[in-house]
Amino acid sequence: MSEGRSLNETLVVDAAGQGQRLDTWLTDELELTRSQIKNYIDQGRIVVNGQQVKAGFRLQADQLVEIRIPPPQVADIAAQPIPLDVIFEDDAIIVVNKPAGMVVHPAAGNWSGTLVNALLAHCQDLSGIGGEIRPGIVHRLDKDTTGLLVAAKNDRAHAYLADQIRQRSMKRHYLALVHGLLKDEEGTIEGSIGRHPRERKKMALVDGGRLAVTHYTVKEMFTRWSLVECRLETGRTHQIRVHFAGIHHPLVGDPLYGWGRLEMGAQRQLLHAHYLQLRHPDGRDMEFRAELPADFSDILEKARRTS
Repeated sequence: MSEGRSLNETLVVDAAGQGQRLDTWLTDELELTRSQIKNYIDQGRIVVNGQQVKAGFRLQADQLVEIRIPPPQVADIAAQPIPLDVIFEDDAIIVVNKPAGMVVHPAAGNWSGTLVNALLAHCQDLSGIGGEIRPGIVHRLDKDTTGLLVAAKNDRAHAYLADQIRQRSMKRHYLALVHGLLKDEEGTIEGSIGRHPRERKKMALVDGGRLAVTHYTVKEMFTRWSLVECRLETGRTHQIRVHFAGIHHPLVGDPLYGWGRLEMGAQRQLLHAHYLQLRHPDGRDMEFRAELPADFSDILEKARRTS
């Protein structure tokens, strides 16, 4: 496994970054955790217009954020022979269909049984560029969200895929079952997302958060629910879940943003990443699809029978 490469680049603060905290803005820009970013800021490895600042520094448009991050350490995370549903794999990337209940990368309380543990066992040369506990990971799915996720198997592929995430050229489409009947067959939800002011495990629509844009199309309507396809223009934490809760159509089964009642036997938020389009590091345009998992499709059948 590679030790990765240093991250050495300069970002220009866009209009959406105006007034944002430096650490918050960089969390999505760099696909690193906020604590990692704060550490780098404190170490002087991230500066604004050549000056060392604090993590809470409020950005202004057109400022230059210089990032000088050393190569990550080799991940000291155990490889575990956990079965993977591999959709595609070559020497550069691997696309998997993640099951419900699997955390993507290790963190406090989940140091084993994660997708990273499984990938380390499956891929002998997994990239370390994502950090000590995120080797190869360029984007995430929530623990109980199912579906397609791509990981990089070398440093060049990781940089190539991460750039597509930043440029928003990687297309990720989700299917979600939401409460209620949406009045419009198609729509766009826009709302800035940030940490909930009181419940720190939750995200929320907040002033001063990161701009988030979700496009949706209603695919099917039932008595009290709607099946929607969501297309992410941005990729904020819990974006789809927060946006639909914000318009009073939370996801069925969502324990964090839902209405606190079990419907149709849903044991988790019914959210599935069913379509992924990306450009392979060799220049090929590729697309992948994953069928709905059994629990999701069974609930849809129940909804059809009762509608």
